[in-house]
Amino acid sequence: MTTAPSRRDIALHLLVLCDSPAQIEKLRHSWQWEGPLPEFSSAVGLPSLRAALRAQSWDAVLHCLNHAGCTPAAALKTLRDRGLETPLIVIAEPADQRAAMKALRSGVHDVAFTDRLERLPAAVEREVREAAQRADHRAALEMLHDSETRFRALAGNLPGLVFNLQRDPAGRFRFLYVSEGSTRLLGIAPHELRGTTERFFASLQPADQQTLIAALQESAQSGNPLLWEGRLRDGTRWIDMRSLPHRDDDGTVQWTGIATDISRTKNTEAALRESRAQLAALSFHLEAAKEEERERIARDIHDELGSILVRLKIEAALLASKLPAELADKARSIENLLDQAMSTASRVARQLRPGILKEFGLAAAIECQAEDFMHSTGITCRAQCDDGIEVDPETSLALFRITQEALTNIAKHAHASLAVVRLKRENGNIVLEIRDNGRGIAECDLDKPKSFGLRGIRERVQSLDGSFHIASAEQGGTLLILKVPERHGDVVTAGESEPVIQPDLF
Repeated sequence: MTTAPSRRDIALHLLVLCDSPAQIEKLRHSWQWEGPLPEFSSAVGLPSLRAALRAQSWDAVLHCLNHAGCTPAAALKTLRDRGLETPLIVIAEPADQRAAMKALRSGVHDVAFTDRLERLPAAVEREVREAAQRADHRAALEMLHDSETRFRALAGNLPGLVFNLQRDPAGRFRFLYVSEGSTRLLGIAPHELRGTTERFFASLQPADQQTLIAALQESAQSGNPLLWEGRLRDGTRWIDMRSLPHRDDDGTVQWTGIATDISRTKNTEAALRESRAQLAALSFHLEAAKEEERERIARDIHDELGSILVRLKIEAALLASKLPAELADKARSIENLLDQAMSTASRVARQLRPGILKEFGLAAAIECQAEDFMHSTGITCRAQCDDGIEVDPETSLALFRITQEALTNIAKHAHASLAVVRLKRENGNIVLEIRDNGRGIAECDLDKPKSFGLRGIRERVQSLDGSFHIASAEQGGTLLILKVPERHGDVVTAGESEPVIQPDLF
């Protein structure tokens, strides 16, 4: 590291307030130190002093008492008015000690007597060095003031409250700094919060006060960022506090961060939740209305159309027994067509509202649906259902419709040759897994705006407070897994999943 050069290595510029050239020559000849001789310039009176100060900068001003054309106090005032740290040193005759002491009391930096001018160089060097230190200190203070001014302007214009919160080793909290945003955010002036946190905690809901204290304690212990949201006492506004903790060696913790008003965001979230709840209620209502309509149509098909087809078959059989041989084949053909119509009507009625779901339960209905799917599409479909699964009618119907929709998607999009349906009980949940060996599903397929089938499945599962997952299976194809609570209204419980049996079924 290099050392800054001494002022002895640089020629000083000294301004001498004196009306006697002989006095200046005496100063020049008496100057003794190693280094360049200072450059002495003379000035007489205040106008000449002001002109010299305007012309250039000086390392020091030497005031020859009684020969300067102005008093030391006037010369010192001139320097201060210009904001200069230039030292002022009085040179006096030995007989003028009283006047010299008066000059010292007025603020001059030092006094040198003419009978001891050998100490003048050391005095000048010392005062020049101290003047430089005062100038550096003043510049540092100005920079600090400017920095603080910019910080306060920035903090005051931020949409929130900038704070510096301290917790001492005894667990007491205290605000070291609070920005002007506290008035807008809390309705409390900054000076009312500085030095105490009682006003701040009192402005929060009682329950949220405890959560904030717990969050501060956790942040202090773990060093994690402080992330907290809470309500003000009026109950309508929310604030969000975010900060990083800093721990000192003595155990003191400080948080410097910002608190912002998030009421609009919270209100928007609440409105969005309400809108989603209304849409879910509307979806549930539409599904219920759809099921009622399906039940009515299924009942009409089973009761009305079914009875008509049975009567037609009986009439066709009676007619065939009375027709001549050449027309009997036509009558039997009509009977076969009626059998197909009756089978189709029965299958459609089961799909609309499977009576087997009410009579024999969900497992039997899923097995019957798998069989119908295999006969109608030619895709092999295996169903494996645990015994003794009993759920409420709403959940049973929803799982049956989800199975129908999933199998329909396999028939339309999967290009699969095998589908497997697995219904089981797991940790108090009902788990339905549907897998195929088709082409799989891509992420873009899940985000299609018109993927109403998957969206309908997701809505049904959410209405049952369940969870839903669909992705490409590890061994190819698509895997759909959903869990719903065994009793509607419960919460899905997490647990260690049982081994997946379906891969062994392929």
